Amino acid sequence: MKITRSAALVAPATGLLLGVLDFIWIKYVPFPFGGLGNSIAVWAVAAFLLTLLNRWSLPVSAAAAAVQLVIAVPAYYLAATIIQHDDLSNLYDANAVLWMILGVVAGLVFGAGGALARRADAPRLLRDAALALPGAVLFAEAVLEIGRIGDPSYSTGSLVAYVIVLIVLGLGITLLNTSAAHRRARVLLLALPLTALGYALLSLTGFR
Repeated sequence: MKITRSAALVAPATGLLLGVLDFIWIKYVPFPFGGLGNSIAVWAVAAFLLTLLNRWSLPVSAAAAAVQLVIAVPAYYLAATIIQHDDLSNLYDANAVLWMILGVVAGLVFGAGGALARRADAPRLLRDAALALPGAVLFAEAVLEIGRIGDPSYSTGSLVAYVIVLIVLGLGITLLNTSAAHRRARVLLLALPLTALGYALLSLTGFR
């Protein structure tokens, strides 16, 4: 009961914080780092870290991460309304609803991943695959951006810089989440098929 109460407080609070800080990041941080504010991968990583760092059960973790990402969406648009006077209807229009639906899906997957990654009783392969999730989603977005190189609608230099940021961030979070060198290698290896899967899913949902 105490764990559930903790999740009920932490998930919405971090969702509110994520949405507000995300908008502030986009508005004031220059590219390529500012591009991370528009990254669905970064939100997925936030859901993963939420449950990795809290000792909640698997169902509670998945639900908490979904709540976090759903609340982050209207929090983002509310910040946009307060800071740059955007239309308040953005909080509940079709685009916001779509992002909240994607937030539920990403929250369930990455929230469960964060919980599995810290469970000592889970099979090692499953734990390592879970640890590969945050790096994989960042790598998948990097692949997506690489596919845009050459498109006259985008600056090649900016895309390359952003791809480097995503890859470095993906490698960095993998190194931070794993201690032993041999385990890091295994997690990075597992990230390869997950990257391909992530790229396919991002393409299917219209991010390509």
